[in-house]
Amino acid sequence: MAMDDDDDEQKSREAIYNVDVDISVVLGQSTLRVNQLLKLGRGAVVELEQRTSDPVEIFANDVLIAKGEVVITAGDKIGVTLTELVKSIYNTNAA
Repeated sequence: MAMDDDDDEQKSREAIYNVDVDISVVLGQSTLRVNQLLKLGRGAVVELEQRTSDPVEIFANDVLIAKGEVVITAGDKIGVTLTELVKSIYNTNAA
């Protein structure tokens, strides 16, 4: 019986590992009027209401899951280091 439980658990894990998750990172926000937005051209700079030292918010499927810091990785790519996990508003133990 224990072997069947182990097999079922392994199959459940494999199913979860194949689920796509949309990850997004919010670097900051800015408020613009439509006429300002329409005037933006290539190379325009929009100031964000956040300092470079402030933590960024990390979302999984539009749910805030963590905060982190922006880092430059090999090849001059931008990455994010997780610094704090955010407790979910969803209670997984709810009956």
